[in-house]
Amino acid sequence: MTRLGDLERAVMDVLWDTPSGTSEGVTVREVVDALAGRELAYTTVLTVLDRLAGKSMVRREREGRAWRYRAAASREAHIAQLMLDALDLGGSRDAALVRFARSVTGTEAEVLRAALSATSESVPPAGPTGPTETTPEAAQPDVTELDRATWARLAGGATDR
Repeated sequence: MTRLGDLERAVMDVLWDTPSGTSEGVTVREVVDALAGRELAYTTVLTVLDRLAGKSMVRREREGRAWRYRAAASREAHIAQLMLDALDLGGSRDAALVRFARSVTGTEAEVLRAALSATSESVPPAGPTGPTETTPEAAQPDVTELDRATWARLAGGATDR
């Protein structure tokens, strides 16, 4: 997922803060008005929105001669994807998860425990042997299960492994 620049982030904040149930998106003019303190030109905001559409960060629909823009994913989904991308940067994913887990507050750890508990209840456990074919996928560990087990252990929860 793409990291956002300062202006892109400000524009996305406008889109994310727009109530989704009451709006089919916002126009460029509405974004310019929401960012009034920044004194941005209409064409600057239009360019940013077009680039964000090109990065699949926003969706746009034609309304007459104008476009209406809305976020393609929630702010939370974007942040979660950034975190996952950071884990893929290299090195040990487990070590990065451990370091992250040790840096969270007690309340954040409780949120993680609850999320892991809910996830383990809704996802059937992996089979004891994994894939039976001799494929590249079969040779690789189930990273999702490994990460879930690591998080549960660090968060103080039990795992089924």
